[in-house]
Amino acid sequence: MSSIFTKIVQGEIPCYKIYEDEKTLAFLDIAPEAEGHTLVIPKLEVDKVYDLPDEDYRAVMDTVKKLAKHYEKVLGQRMQIKIVGIDVPHAHVHVLPVNENWAGERYMKPTEEEFRALQEKLRMN
Repeated sequence: MSSIFTKIVQGEIPCYKIYEDEKTLAFLDIAPEAEGHTLVIPKLEVDKVYDLPDEDYRAVMDTVKKLAKHYEKVLGQRMQIKIVGIDVPHAHVHVLPVNENWAGERYMKPTEEEFRALQEKLRMN
């Protein structure tokens, strides 16, 4: 059975896409810990980051780096990068700002309008 992230990659489930290339997809987390909380996933469905083929692992980390640098410019805040690996059985990396509004694993509840505005602000392609 496909993971929820594979269903997003395949277009079966919508997302607030920020960036996409041949091997990766980045989209806003629907349960964000901070404004701009983004998930970077490989398009290849593999459960654990450390089980990804090297080429896909590098592609994910290259996308993480691009997003973190872009977000620092756009948001003016330092980024944190987390690999948790227990909530969805599809490798993914969290990229989110560290600021006074960081909920620290307490989740914000943005409206559809707030998600769309943030998507427009952060989108890279």
